[in-house]
Amino acid sequence: MARDHARRMDAIYASQRHIYDLTRKYYLLGRDPLIDGLAPPAISTILEVGCGTARNLIAVARNWPDARCYGFDISEEMLATARQQVAAAGLSARITLAQSDATAFDSDALFGVPAFDRVFLSYTLSMIPQWRTAIDVAAGVLAPRGQLHLVDFGQQEGLSPVWRALLFAWLRKFDVTPRAELPRVLERIADAHRLGLDFTPRYRGYAWTAALTRAG
Repeated sequence: MARDHARRMDAIYASQRHIYDLTRKYYLLGRDPLIDGLAPPAISTILEVGCGTARNLIAVARNWPDARCYGFDISEEMLATARQQVAAAGLSARITLAQSDATAFDSDALFGVPAFDRVFLSYTLSMIPQWRTAIDVAAGVLAPRGQLHLVDFGQQEGLSPVWRALLFAWLRKFDVTPRAELPRVLERIADAHRLGLDFTPRYRGYAWTAALTRAG
């Protein structure tokens, strides 16, 4: 299944990766507030699951110069753009990239880092078939006092039904499915990992954000 998903993502992004950041900035709302909210400790480790073009990781590295940043994606097409952009930003020494699957990654094998101070997923859950597993695996690599931050499409609950129908139909063209069960799944995962949970709908439900925190 992971191999099929990787092929599908490569097919979608083979051409889109060249215009991804330019076009997505208008509707992937909440990414920059998520980055600002990471607020990592000094000399921290930060992981992005599904890093895409590395747009977010570059912003993180610039915001926190003492952080060591890591990211992986299932799509080699996206990683090709990510590597180019990290190099162009002069951040190759501080951002490490790899190819892996969000539902079965081994961060120690990929990066030599078994646990992270901050982990985040930005508009990736709506594209991962086994998205519940992806959250569970990400929660499992949190260091003591670590935090897992999420942002993705909500259910548009504060917006009109017409808007919701049009948006969801358009998202389906790109294999994007907003996860209606996300709040309940987060509660179960928080309980299983003994994490604190803060769940916040934003922009009248256009986006849903969450932070799961491990105790020290």
